[in-house]
Parts: sequence; structure tokens; C-alpha cells
Amino acid sequence: MTTYRKSAERIAQLTPEQYRVTQQNGTERAFTGEYEENHEPGIYVDIVSGEPLFASSDKFDSGCGWPSFTKPIEPAYVEEFRDTTHGMVRVEVRSKHGDSHLGHVFPDGPRDRGGLRYCINSASLRFVHRDAMLAEGYGDYINQVEDVK
Repeated sequence: MTTYRKSAERIAQLTPEQYRVTQQNGTERAFTGEYEENHEPGIYVDIVSGEPLFASSDKFDSGCGWPSFTKPIEPAYVEEFRDTTHGMVRVEVRSKHGDSHLGHVFPDGPRDRGGLRYCINSASLRFVHRDAMLAEGYGDYINQVEDVK
């Protein structure tokens, strides 16, 4: 079984934007993230720990400016916390082992797919293409990835 963890070495490798988002609870500007327009098949993993978070088959275009997903690929790896910053009440999502700030979850997603919208910063993610999943140790999740049209 793979062990996912946060390490000082990995934190030191983050870009300034990845550090600001994951370690300082930042938010990238809307429509600027690397994965907002990614339509390739694969999974999105935590940039810090590598834990699998979201699948391309659960990604949808919400128009909000950030990658949006209907559910986590592995719910145990995504933790939710009440966030009352910026004069709002929201639900923050963080990776369990990496303790990375990922974004927020809102109840305005597609009703036919559960009704949730996980609004996630690209800077907190690394995309693993389906063709590389087995080699990178994510073979157990290939059945959750489909061709994206």
C-alpha cells in the first residue's frame, strides 16, 4: 500500500504559487489555472503528497474559473472544514495526508451527479495522464477514468 505524506523536501520544490495556495490557504485567480481547460483522461493528485484526489471522469465545466469536480476519487483523502474567512461561510477542502488547501465545495453542482461542486485550485494539483497511471503507481484508479469527450 502506498504511503502518502507531506515532506519538507516536497514543500521546498513547490513554486511560489503552489506554496501560497497549498500552505497559506491561497486562491489562484479565476481562469488562470493550468488545469481549468484540461480535458485529458487521468487523475488529479495532491501536489504535495501525491494522494489521488479527483478523476477526469468527475470533472465538469462549471464556468466558475477553476477546475470543478462532482466528487473525490477517494473520499477518505479529502477532508472538509468550516471556513468563515472573507465574511463568508464556506466548506474548505484539504488533502488528508498532504494537508494542502485544495479549494472549497459548494452545493451547486450537477443535480444528476450528486449536486456538489468541488472547486479546486490547479496549483494544488498534479495531473497524471491515464497512460502514465500504472507506471506512477495509480493503476488501482484506472477503472475510474474514462475517455473525456
